Formats: sequence, C-alpha cells, structure tokens
Amino acid sequence: MSEQSVIEVKDPHKTIVLITYGLFFIGLFIGGLPTLIGVIIAYMKRKETEGTVYHAHLNYLIKTFWIGLLGILLGIILSIVGIGILVIMATGLLYLIRLIYSFLKVLDKKPVNPASWLI
Repeated sequence: MSEQSVIEVKDPHKTIVLITYGLFFIGLFIGGLPTLIGVIIAYMKRKETEGTVYHAHLNYLIKTFWIGLLGILLGIILSIVGIGILVIMATGLLYLIRLIYSFLKVLDKKPVNPASWLI
C-alpha cells in the first residue's frame, strides 16, 4: 500500500487578507489601533493582489474602515442633538455585519462587491 500525501499550497495573498480581517475584528472590540494597522496593510498590499479575488476583499475592508470612521464621527457630532449613540450603534452593527459577511466569502475564495455601502 502506498500512502498519498496531500500538499497544501499556501496562498500568501489569502494569508495577508486573513490577517487583515483579524486585525479589523480585534479592533472592533479593543479599539481602533489594530484596525488602523489593518487598513494600512490593506492599502500597502492592494496593488499586489490585483487580478485575484483578494483584491476586492482588500478594497472592501478599506471601504469598511472609512464607513466605520465616518459613522463614528457623525455619531459624535449628532450626540449634540441626542441621537449620536444610535448612529454609533448602527455603525457598529453595520461594521460587524460587513466583516462577518466578507470574512465568510474570503474563506470560500469568493469575491465581494467593494462598491457596496451595505453588504
């Protein structure tokens, strides 16, 4: 009997994207520094991933960062009239939904729509 070995080829682009997702998830719960590091990585690695499914994911993460930042800033401004916390909570929920949705897509090597404002 001969044993067959399965050789798994590591995709460096997928690894970078998964690390970036991890930083975004960590940043959601402990503060913005990991997310800031994640978005810097996304900007730096975006060019290398052109032509792959991971390019759309990095663009999607970059847009998610900016949506989150704008939502938080809008919430802070609207706290003057008393609805800021609702805007911040809605932004956090949208941010989490976008991360979970796109993370599941990247695990299946499927693209996301980086132009989308929702999911």
